[in-house]
Amino acid sequence: MAETASVRCPACRREHRYTTPAYPCVCGAPVAPRLDRDGAATPVSHRAWQDDWVAVRCASCGRRGEWPRPEVGCACGVVLRVAVVEDGESAADGDGTPGAEVAPAPETDTVRPAAPAARPPFPSVTIRTARDAVTATALYLRWLGYRGVRRADQRPPSGIGLAARGVVAQVDPAVRPATLRDVECLWLTAMTESVEGVYFSLAGYADDARARADALGVALFVLDLTGTPRPVNAPADALAASGTGNRAP
Repeated sequence: MAETASVRCPACRREHRYTTPAYPCVCGAPVAPRLDRDGAATPVSHRAWQDDWVAVRCASCGRRGEWPRPEVGCACGVVLRVAVVEDGESAADGDGTPGAEVAPAPETDTVRPAAPAARPPFPSVTIRTARDAVTATALYLRWLGYRGVRRADQRPPSGIGLAARGVVAQVDPAVRPATLRDVECLWLTAMTESVEGVYFSLAGYADDARARADALGVALFVLDLTGTPRPVNAPADALAASGTGNRAP
């Protein structure tokens, strides 16, 4: 499914061989953006959250999802945004074709509920930059079952905030452990919005921060450099084991 193409830097004219990364759909099939062979790579002059994501339909199940937009770094220092073919329809909930009618279930004496599909393993995303940490966290929230992952409206005191239906998450790429104040600020935000609070840190947590998170029910995860979130307290263990009830059918 992944494509490979030659990408030329408009600044220094170097050519790069680029292969699109594949990401897991909730059905388990790999999904990768389609490269626009007629489009040209464009330098990234400034960052905007909505520009960092691209809508892609899964060829296996038909769901649409938002995935990181392909980029490649040139040796001259320019970051290039690779041209792709986008699925223009909304992907907020990751559902199939909008407006499709659902056929009524056949009338039978006994209706057996379908067994829940097993979750595929979470594929790690190597973390080299703060943006990689945000990408890994967004993909992990999707893997847990949260829909419509986006940049949070309220900026946290440190790190980067993500939000989805039923959750607010904080991604902390700092080299120092997350503090008691960091955890309490996330908890206050989650409580105000009546959602769950989940914290992702690269450097771990101070002892008092972990104790406070346990008391408040805030799930704590540590992101290792392979991009695999590791639960470090009981609320995080429970979330990683069961996911969320917001999972798309």
